[in-house]
Amino acid sequence: MDWAQLYASYKSQVVGGAQLSFSQDFFLKFYQAFVDGDRWKLYLRGVGTTIEVTFFALLLGVLLGVLVAVVRTTHDQQRLGVRSNVGLNILNVIAKIYTTVIRGTPMMVQLLIMGFVIFKNSRDFTMVGALTLGINSGAYVAEIVRSGLMSVDPGQMEAGRSLGLSYSAVMRSVIIPQAFKNILPALGNEFITLFKDTSLITIIGGKELVYAAQAVGAKTYAVMFPYLGTALIYLVLVLLLTWLQTKLERRLRADER
Repeated sequence: MDWAQLYASYKSQVVGGAQLSFSQDFFLKFYQAFVDGDRWKLYLRGVGTTIEVTFFALLLGVLLGVLVAVVRTTHDQQRLGVRSNVGLNILNVIAKIYTTVIRGTPMMVQLLIMGFVIFKNSRDFTMVGALTLGINSGAYVAEIVRSGLMSVDPGQMEAGRSLGLSYSAVMRSVIIPQAFKNILPALGNEFITLFKDTSLITIIGGKELVYAAQAVGAKTYAVMFPYLGTALIYLVLVLLLTWLQTKLERRLRADER
């Protein structure tokens, strides 16, 4: 007897009012949650969407974070007694407001505002969620990158400029590579947090992994296995990301020797 026949047999017993053993009930609910009707494909599509949202949010978060960090670092490192740049001062104020507001408000509230106020007429709430996650992550990445840039000896910037290099050339070739090694652990943790935070976009209609679990639970009227399965999938993927982060850190440390 194959799995499908076994499932049909147990299901007919339940319909007939029979009491199943623990193992039989376990198999029945497991089959309903992951196998019946090819429901495993829903989880697979959910994982694909989760990875897609994470990638888009990560790209946006890094771009925003690096931009804000460079603006704030450049402003903070202006020489005393030198006339300040008005444009830079304005950008610095905007950057500070951005990081303060985003870091000072809950992610869920930001998602609700973006989904039901700013983009209330949108038909793609998954990408609205990705956009919100990217904007949120950018504020945290900015502070992480800024701390890394500030940790590099300012004398290296002056040395690079004295050799005739432009500010952007020194940042790109000297400062940022050193800062990256310093901030890699914190940056890796932020990316892992971002990956897990994709589960929140379900509240505005984003169709990712948790959405798939909810859809299965609504069909089977049993949510334990869909949610436990989702938690296990997240755990496995986070462990994989953590392993990759550790490998990268070891590789960078080995290159320093």
